[in-house]
Amino acid sequence: MPLIENPALTSIEPSLSQSEFERIRTHIEKRIIGQSGLVERLLMALLADGHLLVEGAPGLAKTKAVKELAACIEGDFHRIQFTPDLLPADLTGTEVYRPQDGSFVFQPGPLFHNVILADEVNRAPAKVQSALLEAMGERQITVGKETYRLPPLFMVMATQNPIEQEGTYPLPEAQLDRFLMHVRVDYPAADTERAILGLARDEALRGVDETVEPPPQVVSQEIIRQARHEVLQLYLAPALEEYLVELVLATRTPQRYDEGLGRWLSFGASPRASIALDRCARAHAWLHNRDFVNPQDIQAVAPDVLRHRVLLTFEAEAEGVDTDRFVAEIIRYVAVP
Repeated sequence: MPLIENPALTSIEPSLSQSEFERIRTHIEKRIIGQSGLVERLLMALLADGHLLVEGAPGLAKTKAVKELAACIEGDFHRIQFTPDLLPADLTGTEVYRPQDGSFVFQPGPLFHNVILADEVNRAPAKVQSALLEAMGERQITVGKETYRLPPLFMVMATQNPIEQEGTYPLPEAQLDRFLMHVRVDYPAADTERAILGLARDEALRGVDETVEPPPQVVSQEIIRQARHEVLQLYLAPALEEYLVELVLATRTPQRYDEGLGRWLSFGASPRASIALDRCARAHAWLHNRDFVNPQDIQAVAPDVLRHRVLLTFEAEAEGVDTDRFVAEIIRYVAVP
């Protein structure tokens, strides 16, 4: 069973960068009601220097959340609507011919911005997805014979709609593995929906040019760099590091714990999962003002880190087993130190 921690015993005095990130969280949660989990995952992805895949029905503020985050940090934001007729050059940019001197000049595409929203990413064909894959994995873009580096602060949040599969191109496993986390967003509860109605009315009454709450002071890229350094400095006990690695290993050989789990698994998580689990657990602890990682930090982020890195068998699908249940069973079987 997960341990219950006492925040009064584990919290520390927040640093300057922690206070800045808390201001961002408070502001976004005033503008995005009922999606505190998504907001926290966005901040964790920013701290862990990773990318986020968000899955949910239309109208759940996925696009608005990343826009609000981009408004709070120093950097450029760009939204790309993925469609079947999109070309790789629409993302990367292309060389433009200059007739006055007969030369070609590279015109950078939207991927050269700091924060990218890839809306409905599974609607684009494989060539476009591969261009995005290189940008996410290598932090560079290749056009012709030239390779261009992307900015140090580069974050992609991709969305996909789970209810429409016709005319879509499922993301290949290699690209899914490049995402730090795969977050699923659900419908809000009744009281939350009433609060959303109130916020929508307030925004309509105030007009399009005014907001309920002005954005906080923009957080500089230097503060973000400092926060990432602090996250990497958090203490992770050797026993907890072994626990983290064992969780990932258990997704590859679950039959060591239970034969039924072995029947469900086709492929387990890659070593990128261990790296992502480590970075996300540290970011989770840092956002909760602790200078060390505990088992609850690892368990809290494990479903989002592992669900897109595990491939189940047809037998599991026939039994109604999804990756969330598989990961939950892995967490239940692996002993907490």
